[in-house]
Amino acid sequence: MSQARPPVAPIDLPPPPPKEGFLLRIAAAFRHRDFRVLWSGALASTIGTWMQKYAQSWLIVSLTGSTFYLGLDDLLSQLPIILFTLIGGVIADRHDRRRLLIGSQYVQATSAFLLAALVWTGHIQIWHVLALSFLSGCGQAFGGPAYQSLVPSLVPRKDLPNAIALNSIQFNLSRVIGPMLGTPVLILVGAAACFFLNGVSFFIVVIALMSLHITHTPQKTPSHILDDLRGGLDYVRHETAIRMLIVLVVFSTFLSWPLTTLLPYFALSVLTGGSYETRLAGLMIAQGMGAIAGALVVAGLGKFAHMGRALLSIQVGLGLLLAAFAYTRWLPLSYLLLFIAGASSMMVFSLSASLVQLVVPDSLRGRVMSIYMLALRGGGPIGAFTAGWLATYISAPLTLALNGGLLTLLAAFFLFGRNAAVRKL
Repeated sequence: MSQARPPVAPIDLPPPPPKEGFLLRIAAAFRHRDFRVLWSGALASTIGTWMQKYAQSWLIVSLTGSTFYLGLDDLLSQLPIILFTLIGGVIADRHDRRRLLIGSQYVQATSAFLLAALVWTGHIQIWHVLALSFLSGCGQAFGGPAYQSLVPSLVPRKDLPNAIALNSIQFNLSRVIGPMLGTPVLILVGAAACFFLNGVSFFIVVIALMSLHITHTPQKTPSHILDDLRGGLDYVRHETAIRMLIVLVVFSTFLSWPLTTLLPYFALSVLTGGSYETRLAGLMIAQGMGAIAGALVVAGLGKFAHMGRALLSIQVGLGLLLAAFAYTRWLPLSYLLLFIAGASSMMVFSLSASLVQLVVPDSLRGRVMSIYMLALRGGGPIGAFTAGWLATYISAPLTLALNGGLLTLLAAFFLFGRNAAVRKL
C-alpha cells in the first residue's frame, strides 16, 4: 500500500518588479551618477557649440552670400574626423579616455577663442573661419571616439539604449537652446560674444570629466597601433549587420545632412516673414525641437523587437519630408515639416547607434565606434559640400528634393531588398 505524500509547503516567491511607466523609462540612465554628471556638462558645452554654429552660419552668409562656402565650412569642420577618427578610436582603447576628452575640449576652446578675437577686432576673413573649423574638427576627431566609448561604462547594459537616446536629447536640446540664446547675443552684442561663450563652455565639460568616479583601464599590452586598427576593421568586415548599418549610415548622412547646411540659404533667399536672423533661428529651433521629440520616443522605448525594421521605415518617411520641405514656401508649414523631419532623423540615428553599441564587444568598442563615427560624420560633410556646390547650378530646393527622393529609395532598398541583415535586428 503506497504512502500518501506529505503536502508540499508553498514557496514564497518575491513579487515581480513593477512595470515602469514610459516617463520613468525615459530617465532610466539618469539613475547613475556619473552619467548625470557627464550629460549635464555635455549639455552646457553643446549649447555653446550650437550658439557658435548659428552665429557662424550667419557670419559665412554675411561675408559671402554663398551656399558653396556653407558646404565647404561643413566639409572642413568634419574633414579631420574623416582623416583621423579611426586612429582616435585605437587611441581610445589604448589610453585613458577621460584624458583624451579633456585634451579635445582644450583644442576646441582654443579655436572658439581665436574666432572670437578675429571677429571682435574686425580682422575676420572667410579663410579664418574655414581654418578654425578644421582645427575644431581635429579636437572632435580624437574626443568623439573616446566619448562614445566612455558612455557604456557609465550605465548597465540594459540602460545603454536609453543613455544613447538621452545623449541625443542633450545634443538636440542644445540645438534649440543655442540659437535661442544666440539670437539676442548676436543682435545685441555681436557674433564674437557667441564664439567667446562657446569657448568658455568647454571648460564645463573638463570639470565634469574630472569629477567622474569611474575609471577606464586601457589595454595592458597593446599591439602595434596598425594591428589594433586592423582588428577593428576585420571585425566590422565579418559582422554583416554592423557592416550594413555602417553602409546605411554613410549614405543616409550624405543625403540628409544638407538639410541643416542649407537652412541659412533658405532663411535668406527662399522663405519670407520676419528678419533673416529670426527666420534662421526659428528653422534651427523647429528642427531641434523635433529631434528632441524623436529622441524622447527612442529613450522611452528602450530596447525593443524589430528595431532595424523601425529604423528603415522611419527613414523612408524622412526622405519624403525633405522633398516636401524643399518646395514649401509658407513659413509655418516649413517649421512643421522641419519638426517632423528632425524627429525622424534623430530616431534613425539613435536607433542605428543603439544597435551598434548593443552588438560590439567592449574590447573593440573604441575602434568600432570610431568606424561608425567616420560613417556618421564623414558622409554628412561630403554630402553638404556636394549639395552646396550643386545648389549653385540647379537651386537649393531642387537639390534638397533630389536628396529626399534618393534617401527614400535607399531605405526602401534595405527594407525590401534581399539583404535582411539590418531589418532583422
